[in-house]
Amino acid sequence: MTTERADAIGTGRKTAGSVVSIHIAPKLEVPMVSVSEVRAVPGRGLEGDRYFEHTGTYSDTPGTGRDVTLVASEAIEEIAREKGITLKPGDTRRNITTKGVDLNSLVDVEFSIGEVRVLGMRLCEPCEYLEGLVGQKGTLKALVHRGGLRCDILREGTIRVGDEIVIR
Repeated sequence: MTTERADAIGTGRKTAGSVVSIHIAPKLEVPMVSVSEVRAVPGRGLEGDRYFEHTGTYSDTPGTGRDVTLVASEAIEEIAREKGITLKPGDTRRNITTKGVDLNSLVDVEFSIGEVRVLGMRLCEPCEYLEGLVGQKGTLKALVHRGGLRCDILREGTIRVGDEIVIR
């Protein structure tokens, strides 16, 4: 057990999982780009992403949970096994791919992704736009209730591939 993990457990915090990959799309309707780290800013999102610049598809739609999106690698693996739909992490159009954490249980929960504090706002259900982009019929239905989590960023910082996800 790492010192960090032991400290998390000793302080009542629970290490739930980790960051597998990070993706941003610099412009509307362009492929997601894999990055090893990204700066997260409250009320803006991830630096370099289309939503940070307010040019994303839903940028003009009011509401919370638009700063950063997460998807579980386990969900991607499940739909491949169950439905034969093969997606790479960036194909989901979610910013952060996680491993070892039940994202659906983090709605209304404050947690950390590395040094960044976030609040899980609501599930990130799939849309027809996503299905059209990946070109695999059935993607929308396969991702219902396992399409990820929308979060608000509470504390600025840098998120890195390999960072632990800690629930307080």
